[in-house]
Amino acid sequence: MNTHPPISERARRLMAETVVWDAHSCLPIKAGVDCSDLARHRASGIDYVSINVGMDFNPVGQISRVIATFRAFILSRPEDYALVGTVEEVKAAKKAGKLAVSFDLEGSDMLEGDLDMLRFYRDLGVRQMHLAYNRDNAVGGGCHGADIGLTEFGRKVVAEINRLGILMDCSHTGYRTSMDVMAMSTKPVVFSHANPRALRDHGRNIRDDQIDACARTGGVVGINGIGIFLGKDDNSTETVLRHIDYVTQRIGAKHVGIGLDFVFRRGADENPPGFEPSLWWPPQHNYVGRSNFVEPERMPVLAEGMVKLGYDDGAIRGILGDNFLRVAAATWPA
Repeated sequence: MNTHPPISERARRLMAETVVWDAHSCLPIKAGVDCSDLARHRASGIDYVSINVGMDFNPVGQISRVIATFRAFILSRPEDYALVGTVEEVKAAKKAGKLAVSFDLEGSDMLEGDLDMLRFYRDLGVRQMHLAYNRDNAVGGGCHGADIGLTEFGRKVVAEINRLGILMDCSHTGYRTSMDVMAMSTKPVVFSHANPRALRDHGRNIRDDQIDACARTGGVVGINGIGIFLGKDDNSTETVLRHIDYVTQRIGAKHVGIGLDFVFRRGADENPPGFEPSLWWPPQHNYVGRSNFVEPERMPVLAEGMVKLGYDDGAIRGILGDNFLRVAAATWPA
């Protein structure tokens, strides 16, 4: 973990006043894994984190056992953690000094063509979901796919996600599919962890018209902390703030948030049999050897950076978490 300079009293106050929200981070997708790394979020002043429980290449059996492991860890430690499904539960967890946690899915192959699986995952704690993980599937296009649009089945999935109160996420999704989703969704849509392509031309990043469309839904763009999506494996605080400021200047601070996408224990033996990394993370996009991430401990430093950029208190609180909290209030069940 890095050592960071002290932050101002104003930044500390804003962290204390806000439900600080990390829209996406990753534990190993492995049954029985030790989840104690979550303590780093809590110690960093983060109040809520969405943890990934599966991607398009993870079979249903693996995802189900991972959810069982994560739920057991959280529920067995009620003094430190809360498994949440409503905004009121998030607020109550902060008040009690606990880290609020819910889950997200990256893709939709784990539905196996069955809309009823959405309720199954929601009832187990999934509160956020995007439809394709980098590659095309039966629902729509991934960001490294053929740029297909939302399919007929995909439209049914979007409608059911809206109905069930799951946060609709377009991270990792292809351009056409994301635009289709944002045009169709009756609830705000987010990019939980995606950066502006205008600053870093990478296939995982999003174009200005995607950013604009997200804002029109009332949604939030969560700035991602992976170095290859920020620059040439650049995870510096200054570069993260540059991405935050670009999106803020374009669509307003009320539509900006943070989704660190921090990966705990990289290199864990977690992939299913027959997994081919180059299919999902094409080497021409610089995935091989990626190393630099923005760690949870950086959140107060980012708050201080926004103070130095001259943002007012409302803008900083929004980016730290109030914006994602607002979208969750408009989406999740009461």
